[in-house]
Amino acid sequence: MLRSALVLMLLVVALPAVGQERSSRARVSANGTYSVRLVEQAGKCTLEVSKESGPVWTLKQCVGGVDDLYFVSNDGERVWVLFPLAPKGTKKLPGKQYKKVPAWANTVVAEEYDRQGRVQERRLMSFVSPREVSEVRELGQHLKWLEGVLGVPGKGPRLTDAGRIEFETVGGKSHQLTF
Repeated sequence: MLRSALVLMLLVVALPAVGQERSSRARVSANGTYSVRLVEQAGKCTLEVSKESGPVWTLKQCVGGVDDLYFVSNDGERVWVLFPLAPKGTKKLPGKQYKKVPAWANTVVAEEYDRQGRVQERRLMSFVSPREVSEVRELGQHLKWLEGVLGVPGKGPRLTDAGRIEFETVGGKSHQLTF
């Protein structure tokens, strides 16, 4: 009887954790007007773009995870998501020049969204040359490709005053994304 009561009590204590909300770190647009974050609750996701006065628009879709990096444009209409720990892709790149490049080099590492959904995606090879692929760190089924995050030395991705996202890849090259 005591054992049953203890198990029941543990279940009741654990129940709130099942539906508990988790969210990404909120990031603010370069002009300070908008913020963006991803909210996960009970296996469902919502991308939220807000102003100080409240939500501007939401996209009820898992566009990433709470540990990914979200950047919102100055007009609040577009969001870039960077996947610092990108899940490995398995689709081989076409063409002879990529014969010695591993299939995971074709992994999606960044996506841009608006109110309707995905606008575009960028793959690892958009940022890392075939010679620099050896610099990418493989962790089981994931890739570490960005400097300044997840223990990789360097300057982390950032939003400039001009509204561009700047970052460095593990090969040491600088890149920009624009909205």
